[in-house]
Amino acid sequence: MTSRFDKSRLPSRHVSVGPERAPQRSYYYAMGMTEEEIAQPFVAVVSAGNDSAPCNTALDFQANICRDGVIAGGGTPRRFNTITVTDGIAMGHQGMRSSLVSREVIADSIELSVRGHCYDAIVGFAGCDKSLPGMMMAMLRLNVPSIFVFGGSILPGRYQDRDLTVQDVFEVVGRYSAGACPLSELTAIEKAACPGHGACGGQYTANTMACVGEAIGLSLPNSNMAPAPYKSREEVAIAAGQQVMKLLELNLRPRDICTRAAFENAARVVAATGGSTNGALHLPAMANECGIEFDLFDVAEIFKSTPYIADLKPGGKYVAKDMYEAGGVYMVMKTLLDGGFLNPEPMTVSGKTLGENIDEIVWKPDQKVIYDVKTPITPTGGVVGLRGSLAPDGAIVKVAGLETLKFTGPARVFECEEDAFACVQAQQYRAGDVLVIRNEGPKGGPGMREMLATTAAIYGQDMGGKVALITDGRFSGATRGFCVGHVGPEAADGGPIALVQDGDIIVIDAEAGTIEIEVDAATLAERRKDWQPRGHDYNSGALWRYARNVGPAWQGAVTHPGAKAETHVYADI
Repeated sequence: MTSRFDKSRLPSRHVSVGPERAPQRSYYYAMGMTEEEIAQPFVAVVSAGNDSAPCNTALDFQANICRDGVIAGGGTPRRFNTITVTDGIAMGHQGMRSSLVSREVIADSIELSVRGHCYDAIVGFAGCDKSLPGMMMAMLRLNVPSIFVFGGSILPGRYQDRDLTVQDVFEVVGRYSAGACPLSELTAIEKAACPGHGACGGQYTANTMACVGEAIGLSLPNSNMAPAPYKSREEVAIAAGQQVMKLLELNLRPRDICTRAAFENAARVVAATGGSTNGALHLPAMANECGIEFDLFDVAEIFKSTPYIADLKPGGKYVAKDMYEAGGVYMVMKTLLDGGFLNPEPMTVSGKTLGENIDEIVWKPDQKVIYDVKTPITPTGGVVGLRGSLAPDGAIVKVAGLETLKFTGPARVFECEEDAFACVQAQQYRAGDVLVIRNEGPKGGPGMREMLATTAAIYGQDMGGKVALITDGRFSGATRGFCVGHVGPEAADGGPIALVQDGDIIVIDAEAGTIEIEVDAATLAERRKDWQPRGHDYNSGALWRYARNVGPAWQGAVTHPGAKAETHVYADI
């Protein structure tokens, strides 16, 4: 049988073409495939769906519908799943060490399945934080025509006539611990906050990276912001399946789309929407897969000059559903482009340039979520990079919603998140303190845990603007308050954060982009003589392997050298 696609240039020829591939074809016949289906391109339809959390429960359904689009486009869909670790469930305990590690496992598992079965293209469905960058990293690594689809956000919960997200549940724990609300209110909020399928509704990491998918060109225009329960998600799934076949015809690949200019556009959108600080971790990791130098300092430089224009939680008022109804990511990009903040030239999976896609968007002056760049919420981005004597390799802070961008105070040092959380729960800290949580970096954690349980408890105790928190770990996209993460070098590598002692004065200036420890170099040198790396309990398995291989946060906490070390690209096998 023949196909309108020339399989002689596609990876699937290795498992489907010629007499020598009869054993492989026998497996396909066992699954009910026809000669015609075997002669067509094989399209991986990858889902991160599972029963772990509502972020993922609608993904398999969407991926199965995508098959119809692939078939309509002349391809043969091949479904498989990858894992997720859901941060909202892993948060606040040892399970959180698995979260960032899962990003690498997701990318690796997709790579291995696609390589092993010689698939020609990918459509990927993801819903929870690390599955989004992990999925896109695999697409960039393999460089076969690919489309990324976000499964959609959860609808907001309702309690006492106000919208809720999971952030409210984390924060009510702090209020309850401070005696500021009864157990009955905590219980009512936990039952109402998450009403069904979909990822957390604020501009947390999942929605931030969903915005990145569209801004960087790997997702169809205006495809990612529709909430998970909406019927339009089925239309997006079918459209993605059809369009990936057009990309195969055009031989338009992810690295043709994700240029340096595309990464810069994506960073602009993260800053403009007050997105998660994790964007500054995942963008460098994705760039590594393309062989593009794009680290935390590149991201921070873009953040510095980008207006904050989307009034989204946790720093603002609205949730993802509201942004969708206001016009979505492309409405944000419409005014950014008009203001000269975006490059219109990068290609997208639509087969058109970003600028051509934006030309089709009509500005909605009556919506309230997205501000015009001429009248931004603040003139500079919602996320800021920092550097100084406490963080020579950089750090990052989300400033969206902060009333003050400067903080000076004495250090309260904790060797792990559990110790800090216990202190906060017992309210054994004071206004003006700088809480320092160390040994939570990529290597030292291991796994670079997020600190939402601690930061939310602080905010729930009405101390969010009264203390600062810094760590070599990470923060959830739902974190708010003066919280500095990704401090590097991390404590496990002997960075200055390893030498901080209680009472040291720390000065953070998010306007100037600095973070300093007011301790002279000679004193730090004396402390270093007595310093020893702190051990951990993960001395076998995936976390041990991750700790041995992971690089610094400012380069994306990646575990391999990326495209710059390649001698071949999978797509060309």
